[in-house]
Amino acid sequence: MTRIDFHSNVPNKLAYACRLVRKARAAQCKIVLLGKDRNELAQLDQLLWSFSEQDFLPHVRAGDPLAAQTPVILTDSEAVELPHHHVLINLSGNTPEHFARFERMFEIISSDEADKAAGRDRYRFYKERGYPLSHFVAD
Repeated sequence: MTRIDFHSNVPNKLAYACRLVRKARAAQCKIVLLGKDRNELAQLDQLLWSFSEQDFLPHVRAGDPLAAQTPVILTDSEAVELPHHHVLINLSGNTPEHFARFERMFEIISSDEADKAAGRDRYRFYKERGYPLSHFVAD
């Protein structure tokens, strides 16, 4: 069963996601980042290359010919075929349709009221279905 970790009150969701990716890669995890749209994915792509001079976080978009060999996949579509289902970082603001395929999922929730409300709805959804949940409030 998918383990789901909520991280709330996050001031910058994309920068926070990059730190999560760095930590997950240090643990040899393969990660899928689900963004809300192409613009967000472009920002995330740029941040993954530039947020840390000491870390190399190889990543490609889903559907890229190198996706099967790349540990970090970026997508804004759930219809695309994914090469791995280890860790999902959800930035989309929605409940991912196929989240149960993953071993672990991170829900990143900002301090924005609409994002908090949507996050609470997703938390309730997962809890009602018996998924193991944890919650961390970012400082």
